[in-house]
Amino acid sequence: MKTGIITRNRNSWTSTQLQESLTRHNIFYICFSFPQVVARVGYKPLLNIGDVGVLEDLDALVIRPIGRGSLEEIVFRMDMLYRLQRLGLYIINPPEAIEHCVDKYDILAILEDNDVSVPRTAVTESVNEALKAFNEFEGDVVVKPLFGSRGIGATRVTDPEVAHTIFRSITFYHGIIYIQEFVPHGFSDIRAFIIGDRVVAAMRRIATSWKTNYSQGARPEPIELEKTLEDLAVKSAKLIECKIAGVDILESPKGPLVVEVNSQPGWRGLQSVTKVNIADEIVDFVLLEVKK
Repeated sequence: MKTGIITRNRNSWTSTQLQESLTRHNIFYICFSFPQVVARVGYKPLLNIGDVGVLEDLDALVIRPIGRGSLEEIVFRMDMLYRLQRLGLYIINPPEAIEHCVDKYDILAILEDNDVSVPRTAVTESVNEALKAFNEFEGDVVVKPLFGSRGIGATRVTDPEVAHTIFRSITFYHGIIYIQEFVPHGFSDIRAFIIGDRVVAAMRRIATSWKTNYSQGARPEPIELEKTLEDLAVKSAKLIECKIAGVDILESPKGPLVVEVNSQPGWRGLQSVTKVNIADEIVDFVLLEVKK
């Protein structure tokens, strides 16, 4: 078996973990970034990285991660992944799952449509409508970028004048206003790591503020999920056929709420509190999938 890893930085912690696991499994791999890929139409190889033909030489492709980019860059990257998938290459995660997860409105809408509880959220291009939603949420909201991760750019707002200024700034630059009710959660949440149809590990992220991202300094603690939360996490990932997912759950006064499904989750914090080797679990899963 031969595997490709698309990554912005082959020396990042998660990419290194995957490379070490592939080496332990005696699997050939190549690391590359999207800008290194050449795509062709009308002649072959259809996609290659240097001397490596993606379709001819690889059996699987692991996306770690899709990365930042302009609209053209992101659309082109997704177009390439969709074509590779159509032509039979195993891609994890599938491009459709990546698209659903990267769009916060889209993933929450899909979850709600399938009876998964999510926080009250309003998304609009109108400053006036955003201010109405701010009041509907009792004047305590979290404003987030529609596309974003690791808590970057998320801001809690409780002042109506500040809210108005932020909403106007977002629309001035033709952005989308994405506001969510602030959910009291004791400065902690749950991250469940899904591979296939099971939770391989989970942690509680404990912070000193409302942001509970590990990358923002939250402290991970191991947790054994009760079956209802485990089923909730697995269902959330399977709804969009996300094979590897980080599902974030808030324990609210009204019950568990799924806040996010991450299609390219990191696991450094989680690995520090679990005996499961997550990279090995991923590689074992890919091996089984490719052999089907």
